[in-house]
Amino acid sequence: MKVAIPVENGLLCSHFGHAPQFAIVEIEGNTIKGSSLETPPPHEPGILPRWLKELGVDHVICGGIGARAVEILNQVGIQVTAGIPPEDPAKIIEAFVSGNLKGAGGPTCSGHEHDHQCAH
Repeated sequence: MKVAIPVENGLLCSHFGHAPQFAIVEIEGNTIKGSSLETPPPHEPGILPRWLKELGVDHVICGGIGARAVEILNQVGIQVTAGIPPEDPAKIIEAFVSGNLKGAGGPTCSGHEHDHQCAH
């Protein structure tokens, strides 16, 4: 399984669609097999789900994310855990692998009127 976490300044980025990087973590069973930081293509609707799928991602862990992004991610076979606060991605993955990560399975952001400053 490959998990993607949007990252900004070393922490989970509070808004999925505007992350400058993504931590891509490969997990086998309960073991982390490897990880990398990837720079996404320029933001435009629908591009991040396709790009993540091309990287082999199965699951996204994020803070804020809109309904359309969740829908597109689900359409390409990527599960979403949202509503996670900004934290070190290593701690987030540790909680995920141990089954202790609590988040939402759907959107946490209703639109972009917040000027990219989601308060999740």
